[in-house]
Amino acid sequence: MSWIEISGPVKGAAADAIADALLEAGALAVDVADLNAESDAEQPIFGEPGMALTQRWADSRIAALFDGDASTDELEALWNSLRAEDADSLGPHEFRVVPETDWVRATQAQFEPIEITPNLWIVPTWCEPPQPAAINLRVDPGLAFGTGTHPTTRLCLQWLSDLPLAGKSVLDYGCGSGILAMAASALGAANVFGVDIDPQAVETARFNTEANGLAVTYAVSDQALDRQYDVVVANILAGPLTVLAPALCALVQSGGQLALAGILTPQIERIQAAYAPWIAMTVSAERDGWVRMTGTRR
Repeated sequence: MSWIEISGPVKGAAADAIADALLEAGALAVDVADLNAESDAEQPIFGEPGMALTQRWADSRIAALFDGDASTDELEALWNSLRAEDADSLGPHEFRVVPETDWVRATQAQFEPIEITPNLWIVPTWCEPPQPAAINLRVDPGLAFGTGTHPTTRLCLQWLSDLPLAGKSVLDYGCGSGILAMAASALGAANVFGVDIDPQAVETARFNTEANGLAVTYAVSDQALDRQYDVVVANILAGPLTVLAPALCALVQSGGQLALAGILTPQIERIQAAYAPWIAMTVSAERDGWVRMTGTRR
């Protein structure tokens, strides 16, 4: 089985309308990417659900995937008709046959061991640990967020690595794959809890934790939130973090520490204002446009 891809350069916001037109014409999928990706001119654009898209690449590559039995003549005619409507925005096309692939192996090839600190690594199960003497958390890409590749996950893992966790209680709020909770347990925390609103995430976190031989208690939603913790970490998004400010601060005991991630640089002041009545949150690290904010409960 194979597919046919037709692609070409497109200018600015015109990509939205062209993508819609290709989908209406029967495209199975449409991808818009930075034309300068993987070069010095690559431009990162960040956002989250609910945010208005205010930025677009000046030059993009748009690619549409069609069934392998689609007529290239008809696809060429479709492309040319779109160019006729806006020749200044859409460039010439090219075809590519996309063959059937062992997608599992292709996906695995994208993930390699990740060094968080010299003593903490995230290692897929199909890879050998580069540093066998270090803490090696074995986590595979799955149905829950958190494989160590996203900047926000790394920021939180580095923060946990810098804390003296021995004997401490830790809460991972919005645990996803459980990677932060597992790291806290592996780094010596006495009691670690993880909660998430997604039952699938909690199931995945339990599986990952058992596979790593660690001890973490997980629950759906707020079932385990009847106490306070020495350390609370929440790697979610700025929207829910703002709404959850009173609840999250109430979970941090006096003198305890809170870390928030999933926050873009323009959202810093909103988070600071939401948490100000309880905790003075400051930016303690930044990576690729994302920030980690931390503070101590008064």
